[in-house]
Amino acid sequence: MAETDSNYDITIIGGGPAGMFAGFYAGLRNAKTQIIESLSELGGQVAALYPEKTILDVGGYPQIKARQLVDQLEKQLQDAKTTVKLNQTVIDVAKDENGYQVTTNKGTTTTKGIIIATGVGAFNPRKLAVKNSDDFEGKSLFYSVKNLAQFKDKTVLVAGGGDAAIDEALLLKSVAKKVYLLHRRDKFRAMESSVDKLIQSAIEPVTPYLINGLTQLDNGQVKVEVKKMKTDDMKDLVVDKIVVNYGFIAQDDALNKWTNHPETSRGTINVTASGLTDLDNVYAIGDVSKYEGKQPLIATAFGEAPIAVNAIMKHIYPDRRGPVHSTSMQSAKSRG
Repeated sequence: MAETDSNYDITIIGGGPAGMFAGFYAGLRNAKTQIIESLSELGGQVAALYPEKTILDVGGYPQIKARQLVDQLEKQLQDAKTTVKLNQTVIDVAKDENGYQVTTNKGTTTTKGIIIATGVGAFNPRKLAVKNSDDFEGKSLFYSVKNLAQFKDKTVLVAGGGDAAIDEALLLKSVAKKVYLLHRRDKFRAMESSVDKLIQSAIEPVTPYLINGLTQLDNGQVKVEVKKMKTDDMKDLVVDKIVVNYGFIAQDDALNKWTNHPETSRGTINVTASGLTDLDNVYAIGDVSKYEGKQPLIATAFGEAPIAVNAIMKHIYPDRRGPVHSTSMQSAKSRG
């Protein structure tokens, strides 16, 4: 059964940084908006998996911790009249005569437009392909760094070669006794400035190697057997903690079960440069969307949010004048 007063202009599916900023901007446009988030708090992947990560791509902040960024976005969102619904998972989206019906595990609402901002979707990391890795998970093997304190004065092995892996290695170096960074290639596929910091740091690269086996030692440490790529050469590293960052598994299943769902490809939604999907008045922003030349940055998502909101508002209120320039907009508080 639909909830009371359940008709919205815009429904934002996903409450990470992209969805939060879209919710704030929709408030500036006086759009009746709801954010639906499956987790118990806002912030998405940034808050759930990388609260300690330093974010470098947000204008105005030379650097900011992920949890601090989410805190600032929450304060900003409070200035809007956007309805936030936590612990709700969207299980169906279906077209109706006025737009769409959005059904969650807690009820059904209607909406004229939709912005999908689900990021990587379900946070299922690519697991370490070692037969006994489950025995170490949550004890000495982790897939994200949520609490820096548990790595203090420890010897840590980080596995991965992208931006997130290097960021985690650099972050851990600030508290750990020793940090190894293992990658299966000789070159790291990360931003040049991050690679420069890595080279200048005391982090010890282990390349080109892949983890081949784990053995629990009597003293509580873990012996990590690593194999050199394209050879039979092996060597052992003895560490206290292991952090694996191999990315995430594409999750299309839930979205593809909707009655009306956008076209997807390997976990991302195909959109135009404006964020428009192949469905009328349905947009996708942030890491869940893909178009030629896109860079998966928080800064990119923040730019995509106003474009999607303004496009939806133009579609449903063609006679309403949109913002001319950012300096012409006023917050809800300043409007009284």
